[in-house]
Amino acid sequence: MANGQWYPPEWPDRIRALADGTLAPVPPKRAATVLLLKDTPAGPAVHMLRRRASMAFAGGAYAYPGGGVDPRDDDRLVRWAGPARAWWAERLGVDESGAQAVVCAAVRETYEEAGVLLAGPDAGSVVGDTTGDDWEADRAALVARELSFAEFLDRRGLVLRSDLLGAWTRWITPEFESRRYDTWFFVAALPAGQRTRNASTEADRTVWIRPGEAAAGYDRGELLMMPPTIATLRQLLPYDTAAGALAAAPARDMTPVLARARLVDDEIVLSWPGHDEFTKHVPTTGAAVDGAPGTGRETTAPSNAGGLA
Repeated sequence: MANGQWYPPEWPDRIRALADGTLAPVPPKRAATVLLLKDTPAGPAVHMLRRRASMAFAGGAYAYPGGGVDPRDDDRLVRWAGPARAWWAERLGVDESGAQAVVCAAVRETYEEAGVLLAGPDAGSVVGDTTGDDWEADRAALVARELSFAEFLDRRGLVLRSDLLGAWTRWITPEFESRRYDTWFFVAALPAGQRTRNASTEADRTVWIRPGEAAAGYDRGELLMMPPTIATLRQLLPYDTAAGALAAAPARDMTPVLARARLVDDEIVLSWPGHDEFTKHVPTTGAAVDGAPGTGRETTAPSNAGGLA
């Protein structure tokens, strides 16, 4: 392939099935992922993990720490600092309980998969080293869902630092996919005193890499990525510091990125409006089905979420 875009081989058949009405879309699950940044002499670097090649979904692809929302985070008020839940609800396009759950997922998943915790004893501080055995026990309990995030914060006497996150973009998995996610992407800076580690069972390596270097590796076909991952890397290129990216986040458009799949004669045209580099023309076989231009049945589907199993 010309670049490192990950493309599931089953998509053509599933797109045709969705267009002819034999495939019913599954509801997307809520998820969050975090572009964790740190400054280097050459500019900001982003923390990425490589999914194990054995993974059924996007094996070998590079992604960011992230995962699904824990429904318990909708129901119980979490110790909170930073912008109010009402502010986050408006920013993320959900209700207040949903906003809390999505922000909690971003912070919890960063801790679970990278060992970095965006929380502190009060609204003006952040915890330091989180690598001790007692921290690891709590992290493992969170991963196993034996401990809710609210319970974890209460036990530790910590508040979630929502002000350390910046909502960046939102992508939703296509309707023709069997596993779908409605994913909010956030940016955050690595807190002083903390360090990342590969704590994810789904990753075989982690790297700190400058966005331009990662994008160049994708362009050469050396680094495998899904569209939202490479798109967000390119969006980071204008910023000279992690703080600069965080400062830019509140002004970013959070309208979900939607993919459009059209059946045109004997090929499928898959495109992401606003992201022309991802347009695919995929040959297929069989008789033409509704969904070709002029039939009024173009398939409009949300685009795939980044780095989520």
